[in-house]
Amino acid sequence: MSLFREIPPTAGLHLSLKELLPIFNHNKPGHLEDDFTKYLKVPYAQITYSGTAAFYIILESLKNISPRKTVIIPSFICPLVPLAIIRAGLKVLVCDIEKNSFNFQREKLKKICSENGDILSIVALHLGGIPIDFEPIKELAEKNGIFIIEDCAQSLGAIYRGKPTGSLGDFAFFSLCRGKGLTIYEGGALTSKPEFAGLIKETTKQIVKDNPLSEGLKILELFGYWIFYRPLLFWFVFRLPQIFWELQGKTEKAFIEYFDVNFPLHRVSETRKNIGHYQFCRLTKEIHGQRKKTTYYLNRLNGIAGIKIIAESEGDYSNYPYLTLVFDQPSKRKQALNIFKDSGLGISGIYLSAITDYAYLKDIYAPDECPNARYLAERHITLSTSAFLKNKELDSIIEKIRRI
Repeated sequence: MSLFREIPPTAGLHLSLKELLPIFNHNKPGHLEDDFTKYLKVPYAQITYSGTAAFYIILESLKNISPRKTVIIPSFICPLVPLAIIRAGLKVLVCDIEKNSFNFQREKLKKICSENGDILSIVALHLGGIPIDFEPIKELAEKNGIFIIEDCAQSLGAIYRGKPTGSLGDFAFFSLCRGKGLTIYEGGALTSKPEFAGLIKETTKQIVKDNPLSEGLKILELFGYWIFYRPLLFWFVFRLPQIFWELQGKTEKAFIEYFDVNFPLHRVSETRKNIGHYQFCRLTKEIHGQRKKTTYYLNRLNGIAGIKIIAESEGDYSNYPYLTLVFDQPSKRKQALNIFKDSGLGISGIYLSAITDYAYLKDIYAPDECPNARYLAERHITLSTSAFLKNKELDSIIEKIRRI
């Protein structure tokens, strides 16, 4: 292995020069919004600056049709989600997850919904491409007049009981950020039921503006992504900055988990939408490759004492941007991270802590104990399913985990 060879921790798409330069793509007409509506079998889709921007637009829209102010989120989720809720002038309420799972703790969620008449929405998170157990959430939402917003930032291509994630709730949002699979470097998409399409359009018209300078920068950054998103160069834009922030003791910045409430909202250019459109035909093939690597891991790691693997439920279909392992002891997780720290094999984690444990978010919500999210944060690692991984590297990862 090269000294600087670095596998991305998630399965992002590497752009081809043909996809990047619209001049080569004039024979393939189409629109990225249409790609989403056809692929997800939904009536409406809109491309946004980011997944967070998409979520914020949904929240601002809901404020126009409901007086309720509280949004329920799971206890293990990206810090940008509560920041978007606060920016929209709403309240955050955290519900813990199940142990060794990404699903809500069902009884706790039921109690919250039945006792609090101010619940506007539940954020149903399909984390790691694993479809959340949606039916219990739908039942609670319908019973209590609550909207469901699907967080599909990591689950484009995942399927729950025969239906694509992003087509299950009232609204959904996706991330098209670098490293998230289909990408326009920084981007997102939202979908909604047909009755809310007009509301979304009107909200977007009011709060989303043009920013040619910022958009031009994103196009330049896409060229940087094309250059650096490959194993022999990725170290310089991923691991090197990580080392820099770790040396300064700023762990949240090192792992890109420190965010600001003032995230951008501007419109995405047709140029970047076209780049996304030309990638879309690769999505099914790429997911097949990610699932193939996941199967390779599962066949060799299932049944090992001291490890729990968070995988799709029977009848569901995950896109597996990575595979999550949970050790029975925090010390084993620490040992694994030490072993793989400078291996360049894409071993990482999802989030640093339960959402209630981020110091810079402490004033956003009332203190709450989320033991299951904390348990997961202290014991999990993620295994990359990147197309860049070679079979000998997969074998090396598996052998090292077996030893632990």
